Amino acid sequence: MAQQFNDSNFQSEVIESDKPVLVDFWAEWCGPCKMIGPVIDQVAEDIGDAAKVGKVNVDECRDLAVKYNVRSIPLLLFFKDGEVKDQIVGASVTKDQLKQKLEALA
Repeated sequence: MAQQFNDSNFQSEVIESDKPVLVDFWAEWCGPCKMIGPVIDQVAEDIGDAAKVGKVNVDECRDLAVKYNVRSIPLLLFFKDGEVKDQIVGASVTKDQLKQKLEALA
């Protein structure tokens, strides 16, 4: 299951992580976000301790959405050493593609 990232834990869980992190910026009202949600959870289960996988609700964490220029969702950002290294906009992505991107950063 993917973790929940928010304003209070983003710094420690994502920016300061020693592992790659996949962050899914989503919202409750977003249809494509709901479609990709289960895929994100599967990646989290499959990847185990090799990386972190979590979600940020843009309605609850507006400051994070602004900071990372979230203009359309779902927006998947791949972090390594506190920096965005890759991104995918939209839900047209497979579990294997997400895992490959995370593993490439490990």
